[in-house]
Amino acid sequence: MTDEREPSRQRQERERDQRTGSSAAATRIQHQARWVDLQIQRAMERGDFDDLPGAGKPLGDLGAPEDREWWLRKLIEREQITGVLPPALQLRKEDAELDALLDRETAERRVRDLVDDFNRRVVEARRQLQGGPPVVTPTRDVDAAVEAWRERLRARRTPPPAPPEPPRTRRWWRRR
Repeated sequence: MTDEREPSRQRQERERDQRTGSSAAATRIQHQARWVDLQIQRAMERGDFDDLPGAGKPLGDLGAPEDREWWLRKLIEREQITGVLPPALQLRKEDAELDALLDRETAERRVRDLVDDFNRRVVEARRQLQGGPPVVTPTRDVDAAVEAWRERLRARRTPPPAPPEPPRTRRWWRRR
């Protein structure tokens, strides 16, 4: 009889396969590995691995140095996570993208609201004494931003000039 409190290692050593003399756990692992290989082989025969996304493309980052935070970087890229920068860097990024954001708007009131909100966040970040880089992003003049938005809007609405027509040449078979 075995004691219920007997350590599992001692129990495993005592559980030996009668034919091979190896432990039962090793035999189970070996059978499981064969079963997995068989399932993979059957899936290949059925064509389950054909036309997978990324087939024929190189695996990325194989030659890159060891990166302990690789999983975090991949998660941010895959999920397109934004807004995790320190306030100073986030405001710099928003400042660089602000004109493109304003160009998507159609109403002047909305453009003014966006610039006012941006300026409010810049001033608020300057008041905060949090760690990280200093806030060097300048505030935007609302009237100048609206005027620049109007100019870009006019430029988009004005159709580009038509390209000059190429000169007509006479073909030898169309003599007059």
